[in-house]
Amino acid sequence: MSSEEKIDRMTADTIEQCIRSRRSVKPAAFSDVPVANEIIDRMLEAANWAPTHGCTEPWRFFVHTNEARIKLGNKIAELYMQITKPENCSSATAEKLKNFAAASSHLIVIAMKRQESGKISRVDEVAAVACAVQNLHLMATACGAAGYWSSAKAICCDLMKDHLGLGAEDEVLGMFYVGTAEGELPEGKRKPIADKVSWFGRE
Repeated sequence: MSSEEKIDRMTADTIEQCIRSRRSVKPAAFSDVPVANEIIDRMLEAANWAPTHGCTEPWRFFVHTNEARIKLGNKIAELYMQITKPENCSSATAEKLKNFAAASSHLIVIAMKRQESGKISRVDEVAAVACAVQNLHLMATACGAAGYWSSAKAICCDLMKDHLGLGAEDEVLGMFYVGTAEGELPEGKRKPIADKVSWFGRE
């Protein structure tokens, strides 16, 4: 049986449609409808099946909901004020960080747990976490939830790493804001894949 014949067309089409339907939706576009914890569990389980070089499974997720998400939003705003030079500091930005948290159903801090031996490169470990987040986002899409991965400096700074109790070689790679999208999502656009691929030896 050929590889093409092994593919379940319905499954392949469904997966492709989910990939094409995924969107980054900022918290400002979330409704007030909460996302069920069971959906978050499914998202995290999907993330856990990402590819991982050396089977290190470096992804770590810190989930905040209810009052905990408000406290985290306040903490991020506080860290922003601490790490930003006074001349560049904006109260509006600090307030936006709080509002993003308040508008979300769940906040998931994304981190990379560094292998103690360092045998697997940092690039490999960060790539594994990114794959995990893609899985998480695709499952969110499949379950009708919306999400946005932010890598704002106040989220990824060393002070946040300390706040979460991570090690010196670990890294915070961002925040995944989860909510329910308000209204229809825009149609996605991509330039043709043919412009980005070079084939060698294809018959």
